[in-house]
Amino acid sequence: MSKTASKVPMGKKIAFGLGMLANQMFPAALGIFMVVLVKDLGFPTWMWGILYFLPRIFDSITDPIMGYISDNTRSKWGRRRHYVFLGAIIMGISFALMWQLHREDTLDYNFWYYLIWSLLFYLGLTIFSVPYVAMGYEMSDDFHERTNIMAVAQWIGQWAWVLAPWLWVIMYDPSWFESGDVATRTLAIWVAVVCSILAMVPAIFIKDKSTLNDDNLEPLNLRGVGGSLKKILKGFQEAFKLEPFRKLCIATFLVFNAFNTVAAFSFFIIVYYLFNGDAGAAWIWPTLFGSVGALVTTFVVIPIVERMSKKIGKKQAFLVSQGISIIGYIMLWFLFIPGKPYMFLFALPFFSFGIGGLFTLMMSMTADVCDLDELNFGQRREGIFGAIYWWMVKFGFAIAGGLSALIMWAVDFTPDAATQPEGAVTGLRFFFSAFPILGTAIAMYVMRSYDLTEARAMEISAELQNRKAKKKSRQQSSVYGAGNLLSVINSDIKLEDYKEIDFTNKSVEQAQMLFREKLNAKLHGLCFSPYAEGQDIDDILTESQIRRRMNIISPYTKWIRSFSCTEGNELIPEIAHEKGLKSIVGAWISDDEVRNEREIETLIKLAKGGFVDIAAVGNEVLLRGDVSEDALIVYINRVKHALSDLDIPVGYVDTYFEYHKRPNLVDATDVILANCYPFWEGFSIDDSLQYLREMHAITKHVAKGKRIIITETGWPSQGAANEDAHPSQINAMKYFIQTQDWSHKEGVELFHFSSFDESWKVRVEGELGARWGIWSKDEKLKYR
Repeated sequence: MSKTASKVPMGKKIAFGLGMLANQMFPAALGIFMVVLVKDLGFPTWMWGILYFLPRIFDSITDPIMGYISDNTRSKWGRRRHYVFLGAIIMGISFALMWQLHREDTLDYNFWYYLIWSLLFYLGLTIFSVPYVAMGYEMSDDFHERTNIMAVAQWIGQWAWVLAPWLWVIMYDPSWFESGDVATRTLAIWVAVVCSILAMVPAIFIKDKSTLNDDNLEPLNLRGVGGSLKKILKGFQEAFKLEPFRKLCIATFLVFNAFNTVAAFSFFIIVYYLFNGDAGAAWIWPTLFGSVGALVTTFVVIPIVERMSKKIGKKQAFLVSQGISIIGYIMLWFLFIPGKPYMFLFALPFFSFGIGGLFTLMMSMTADVCDLDELNFGQRREGIFGAIYWWMVKFGFAIAGGLSALIMWAVDFTPDAATQPEGAVTGLRFFFSAFPILGTAIAMYVMRSYDLTEARAMEISAELQNRKAKKKSRQQSSVYGAGNLLSVINSDIKLEDYKEIDFTNKSVEQAQMLFREKLNAKLHGLCFSPYAEGQDIDDILTESQIRRRMNIISPYTKWIRSFSCTEGNELIPEIAHEKGLKSIVGAWISDDEVRNEREIETLIKLAKGGFVDIAAVGNEVLLRGDVSEDALIVYINRVKHALSDLDIPVGYVDTYFEYHKRPNLVDATDVILANCYPFWEGFSIDDSLQYLREMHAITKHVAKGKRIIITETGWPSQGAANEDAHPSQINAMKYFIQTQDWSHKEGVELFHFSSFDESWKVRVEGELGARWGIWSKDEKLKYR
């Protein structure tokens, strides 16, 4: 029905992405600085393993608790923002202090000092990251827009991995610092300040509605702690009952755990295998391994994965990207060549698809699972799901630290030794390739049967929207639909008898023959669907695509209706007139006053150029609440005045019941342009024509003798049911046949909605919104 611009503004995506940069820069810097514990401060590997493992386990425990708190917070700032801001401050202070380690202090003192501040840092990370990730899940309910949001965030976040490896160069350059531990004491402060500021950006710029009066939230108080913990456990249980989410968690754990187990080995392999243990000779090659890999992820992997997701679906994009990463790990076995360190760079574009593809897709897929959770359990729990998902990530990270130490012990590798025993470096090289290949292969096997596809996601979205619509309908039943205007029918309007076509004994083939007969007899009017597959609103339409579609439909209609006069839509009436068709030309009116001016000026220009037979100023503007009735009438009068010397009726398109309650709107227009949808009001296909006739009669009753045109009516061929209205190909054919038969016999001017299926409407009205066309999205006739 309506054209609604609901894309997330790029500014908000960037604000979210800057938070991701902080979210990744802190752990990236942490991983690099931890080398200092062993190399410069003399921590034994078992102690290093505890410091790596224990804080991350603590982090994984606090995450789901924070998820529950975040999901149920009542605040004038919403559920998330203040936690993000507070967490950013705690992270910054604790990160700076945890690295103030001195050699003159005892090993035990440094161990406990670091452990305590590390636990506080991870507490701050939990307070920040759990509500932050949930903010991302909430930013859009569109299947592909979610991937785009996460792609932008990951693109910005990847710069952490581009920049962080250069800390190695600075730390061990004697012209900068005398030693690594001295370097980290200073660098940690700079990292803390910059990353804290970045972490605050989402809290400042991504607004949320007040939840002070949200009765759906659980109370948060000390008395409810026990109950809260039970609910957290219940949330865990319910989350893992969702098989798609279970697969996402397991696959992420396997890929991320395998990668991080061997991530630090690249430094040791380059130094000890390529440069025979000479760190000075290794120069910046360890840094280039991480930095170039991150650059490839930023500029190559993330854009390709996002595009693959749109073309082949998220699951297939995951399988393909992980398969490419396996090729990269195999190549690294052969391309670590002593004397030729540059050779490993050729493997990095393949290797980088592993982690780069993982989080771009998995965070988007988790948002899809949140919809499934709401469908099953009736709650929005992005915080809980984000916490559980990242619990798996962090648990994997913690396990990886222990496994890294175990592998180094098993192959007899000593990180701070000048030379290594025979076979130790070869052992590291073997695990560096084999371990991630094994983990990735198992993850791909787990995901092979992941079934939350785009089609299923659209069905879920449609059902959720249907639930919301029903709830709103119950709340506002006094103003919505023909069912609530029946008193007008019964008291003031008498419909004459009309004999409908009887489909009782007709086969599908006979219905198809009737459909072709009505189509070939020419429709009075057809709503023009300009957007081709892969396009979205605000994309610029080309003349060639409009001509191609106009060539398809022009033999079957007398009129065309367009919805906008900008972004290429202004070509529609010109091309229609070339084909001998008449046109209702719409100026799209919304709350964007600048665009409204462009729309109106172009509508007037087209009318004066002879391409407009009826001018429509706005479509369902009042139904959406974009502008007031008075403001809309000002726009209408402006166009009427500009066209006063031309014989062009000026009207406005909205639902018939908006006209019923707005007599001033009727007075302002030359022609009554009414949208009438028995489907959206939940009437069965068998009752649909009767209700359409009643909608038309109600409009005629309030039209004050003015010409009436039904500017939209139709029936979807696919999607979720709306009360008694069931989408199907046979029902769409029946509705088309009945309405065309009635309009021809009764002389009713009627525009069928719509010409072509348009996938972009999925995010507005679920799958239902995309399946109203006579022709498919591939421009093939659907009913034949």
